[in-house]
Amino acid sequence: MKIVILAGGSGTRFWPRSVKTRPKQFLSLTSHETMLQQTYRRYTRWLPEAEVYVVTAREYKTLVEAQLPELSGDRLLLEPEQRDTGPCIALTAQHFLSRDDDEVLVTMPSDHFTDEPEELVRALRIAAKAAERKTAIVTLGVVPTRPETGYGYIRTTEIVSEDGLLEASKFIEKPSLEVAEKLIRDSGVFWNSGIFVWKPSTIAHYMRMHQPFLWNMLTDRDGKAETTYSMLPKISIDYAILEKADSILTIPVKFKWDDVGIWTSLERIQQANEEGNILNGLGHVHAESTRNSIIYTDHPRTMVIGVNDLIIVSTEDGLLVCHKSEEQRIKSALQALERQEGGT
Repeated sequence: MKIVILAGGSGTRFWPRSVKTRPKQFLSLTSHETMLQQTYRRYTRWLPEAEVYVVTAREYKTLVEAQLPELSGDRLLLEPEQRDTGPCIALTAQHFLSRDDDEVLVTMPSDHFTDEPEELVRALRIAAKAAERKTAIVTLGVVPTRPETGYGYIRTTEIVSEDGLLEASKFIEKPSLEVAEKLIRDSGVFWNSGIFVWKPSTIAHYMRMHQPFLWNMLTDRDGKAETTYSMLPKISIDYAILEKADSILTIPVKFKWDDVGIWTSLERIQQANEEGNILNGLGHVHAESTRNSIIYTDHPRTMVIGVNDLIIVSTEDGLLVCHKSEEQRIKSALQALERQEGGT
């Protein structure tokens, strides 16, 4: 079993801390280590270091090398550019297949959080055995604890093995609050962790079936990777394969897990003060008559007075003031800001 950490995302929902030149996975958000460092070292504590790989865009190669000096060059795989998780995972599978290596891969995001790594590794080993036996995709489904609109969901049916593996019947992308509230009442529905266990040949099988243009462009590059990779569609692995595949298994897990995808994720990981505020950053923050807010500032001195339920983030790259209930709009608002700056 090889761990493949996908570290090429842009993390725009953590703007303005996360920016294109230094996205979320390279930031210290939940501890003194960056998200990438935490994820990498979480697995090297339990598995041989030679079995842990990182995939990132070429533009982030220097950042990865600086943060993980122990990562040998042959375990750092580079995308010519970011094309989302579909092309990234296809490229990873092609890399191993070209070396006649069909050992099971665990592909996962670089920015998830858990405080029970031993339970996670135990579940992965069960999943790897199932993925080895058949041409199946095995997912980790997290038992939901709240109606989360920022996560995808997996609907399952019957138990198919003694290890408790379930047959996945449907992937549901980021639902409305009303739909999410209904989903979590169903014991057969789980959060999609974004962690997938499969052989390179399984990835190739489903890519040939559902994304033939993408797969053929990758396998027929003939030394033209720079040109052809930019022509690949930007598509997530969920849309590229998972919503279409006919053999997906889910192993339910109950440990604490978070994808750390938005600012309010920190409320589930960090301890707030008596007023319910989370105060972070390089500078000193004085918060007065302020409750249930997330405040991050790099300025030496900051005062926040008389506000509640806000996200306030100030860095050299920008200023964000956002009500927590509107947090899911940060990504689209940033896109609008960039269009305005570009004069379009």
